[in-house]
Amino acid sequence: MCRLLQISFLLLCVFINAQQKEFWLIDVNTSERKIVKDSLSATKFLDSLAANNHFFTEVKSVKDEAVLTKIYYDKGPNYNSANIKLSDSVAADLKISGSFYTKNLDSVRKSINQKYVDLGYSFSRVKTKYLGMKNGILQVELSVNRSRQRKIDGFVMKGYDKVPKRFVKNLEKEFRSRRYYENNLLAINRSLQNHPFVALERPPQTLFTQDSTNIYLFLQKKKVNSFDGMLGFGNDRDEKFTFNGTLNLNFRNVFNGFESISLYWQRNPDKGQTFDLKTDIPYLFQSNIGASVNMNIFRQDSTFANVKVLPAVYYNLSGRQRLGIRGTFETSTVLDSLYTQGTDYTRKGAGLWYDYTAPTEIELFLHKTRVRAEADALFTNYSATDLDAVQMRYLLAAEHNLHLRGNNYLNLKGESAMLSSKNEFTTNELLRFGGWNSLRGFNEEALYADFYYYGAAEYRYLVNNQAFFDVFLQYGQLYNRMADLKPQLYSFGVGFNFFLPIGLMSFQISNGNEFGNEIKFGDTKIHWGILTRF
Repeated sequence: MCRLLQISFLLLCVFINAQQKEFWLIDVNTSERKIVKDSLSATKFLDSLAANNHFFTEVKSVKDEAVLTKIYYDKGPNYNSANIKLSDSVAADLKISGSFYTKNLDSVRKSINQKYVDLGYSFSRVKTKYLGMKNGILQVELSVNRSRQRKIDGFVMKGYDKVPKRFVKNLEKEFRSRRYYENNLLAINRSLQNHPFVALERPPQTLFTQDSTNIYLFLQKKKVNSFDGMLGFGNDRDEKFTFNGTLNLNFRNVFNGFESISLYWQRNPDKGQTFDLKTDIPYLFQSNIGASVNMNIFRQDSTFANVKVLPAVYYNLSGRQRLGIRGTFETSTVLDSLYTQGTDYTRKGAGLWYDYTAPTEIELFLHKTRVRAEADALFTNYSATDLDAVQMRYLLAAEHNLHLRGNNYLNLKGESAMLSSKNEFTTNELLRFGGWNSLRGFNEEALYADFYYYGAAEYRYLVNNQAFFDVFLQYGQLYNRMADLKPQLYSFGVGFNFFLPIGLMSFQISNGNEFGNEIKFGDTKIHWGILTRF
């Protein structure tokens, strides 16, 4: 019927006027008017009515005037209930029954079209063929004119285009040759969402050509250099009021290689100082192999000093995961001859480590999930006795921000580390923990152990995207064989974090002690910090 309608109308157009003029198509029932530029466009419009459930569209009259032609039509009833017969190819492609009844023909057409789009046929067209009426019910056949199947062929960087070549190759490795459809576009968007070094200025765009499908990414270089400072107030081990502080300076992606250089300094209330320098290059020679070097110096007042260097090579399993090997070179020197709890030693070793970081959509939180695992085999020589010892060192740390509902979040964190050996340890080689980013309520690195663990639960209420309150509770235990100690520890506190024009401000009050000891106001720790990016 559509074909007869098209032919008859074309003949009318030829008869009436062969010259180009404006065409008005007027619905005789609603007087709705559509203006097109030529007879071919008018024919396509009437065909589209017949193809969209108005199967009895009829041209009532054609009036030719000097500068325009008026076409009066009656599109008839809209048939949306029908017995559908699918073409053999459609039934096979979608693996569904070849015939069925529906009360919503439009919905079926849209569903079939979407399924072909999801299969990569982005420009397919569903055709409706009128087969007649049977017992008052419309009979139609649905078929699909399939376009060429589209697959992702590559990426084009716009805006900030100085990203590492390996970054682009990794994107292509993950997404090239995938079917082009909505879910894969969302996956691309998610993979770049909250990336540590780049941001998407707009959603990915697509350029279709006759033989290619390229995704355009409009990137912006993030401000990722940061200064992190913390000032703490509390009593030292002699219950004297002291100040302590932390400075952390990070330079990231300065040379557009996603590299980083970090400088860290800390002074704790017990006169201990830490200096840490770390460099990281994630893509060596445009490969997925990265390298890092970490140098750590710790000095405890005038009693001893430790110097540790950790060179590492790793493989980027993905944008979020790293697996690597590393070496350990460490020297410890006792500075006070009267200090008998420590001894000079040198240490060498090798180990494995794994790191996983999932970004967060909430800028106030550092990440959504973080997992870190380390294992090292160490060979230690004690200078005073010329004794050699074989040791193992382990670390497992994990953190996750769980969304409860609305503005309520729960931050879960746990960490455990162990230093094992058949020989006894000296104080200057024990593991150190405690403080602002560890077991809060205790002084920075004031707890010494050859094995420890702790867990933390922190409730966070997000006021808006600029601030949140938190209440936390921590529990842990340490084992110190040398001092024959294994106390159970707890801490609790409240905090407030908010954005200012200069950066993220943090304020926290905490208190910690051993189980069995009463809470002392003098053990309260106050920390104030600022994190700014530039």
